[in-house]
Amino acid sequence: MNLPRTFLIDTDTASDDAVALLMALGAEYIRLAAITTVAGNVSLEQATRNALYTVELCGADVPVYPGAAKPLTRPLQDATWFHGRDGLGDHGFQPRRRTPEPGHAVDAIIETIRANPGLTLVTLGPLTNIAMALLREPGIIPHVGRTVVMGGNPCCEGNVTPAAEFNIWVDPEAASIVLHSGLKVELIGWQLCRGQAVLGPAEIEQVLSWNSPRSRFAIESNSTARQALMTQTGEDGICLPDPVAMAIALDPGIGIVWGDHYVDVETHSELTRGMTVVDRLNVAGDPRNREVWSSLLSSPPNARVCWVIDVRRWKEALFSFLR
Repeated sequence: MNLPRTFLIDTDTASDDAVALLMALGAEYIRLAAITTVAGNVSLEQATRNALYTVELCGADVPVYPGAAKPLTRPLQDATWFHGRDGLGDHGFQPRRRTPEPGHAVDAIIETIRANPGLTLVTLGPLTNIAMALLREPGIIPHVGRTVVMGGNPCCEGNVTPAAEFNIWVDPEAASIVLHSGLKVELIGWQLCRGQAVLGPAEIEQVLSWNSPRSRFAIESNSTARQALMTQTGEDGICLPDPVAMAIALDPGIGIVWGDHYVDVETHSELTRGMTVVDRLNVAGDPRNREVWSSLLSSPPNARVCWVIDVRRWKEALFSFLR
């Protein structure tokens, strides 16, 4: 009998993160060893409360460890304008019983990886906790089987600036550390949740019609995000970047076009801060580029980038956890 795969999830829990947690908590074929929280979409305290509420809603017994309250070197700039003041659409969702574990998320990350070699690490927020863990204990790197990172905007526009996606933009220094670390990164960019991957009005009504605690929570917690998406892109619906990443973590076949590439993050320019620069055409090694990219060219490409997903399969996976 195959043993369940072990997952460790790091999250800045807001509306789409919460749906991704619903999926992981509902997947009987994985063992969720721990959830760690980080400041990003909302403050660390709010992200932790939101994670605890989601675990409680699912009747699960998964430890939640709070971590970094700010990026490595920058002040926190949150996304409450998109997710609501509490990150969950301001409907008053609060955990009633569960409390966070003692200790820091960075210690929990190191200990969980050591205890579960080969685990899948899924990151849904800024990479501050992960970078801190790698700087403290680089020896854990070979023990991580997969690192599924929801972040970046490879070769497309950003969702927080014209150049950058929010998770990477919040703490670009942390993202750079992770991408240079040697972890086997699978980069799941925000563009994968756009277009046909958006949960449209008819699908939202379908999910609500199931009238389960999970289905209601998934839609209600994303109510502010739905309005913000319309304002930002003109799309009527709910875009779910973190659940797309979680779906791929659970079922890699949802990603149908991939490429191994050199990826770096802009950390100096304010104009392009947090931009994920992807060498899609493999020109980093050309003479004109070699010096700039030398730190990455000495090893194989540092990220596997997902370019296209099977939208039907992604939505079927999501719906299976919300019914």
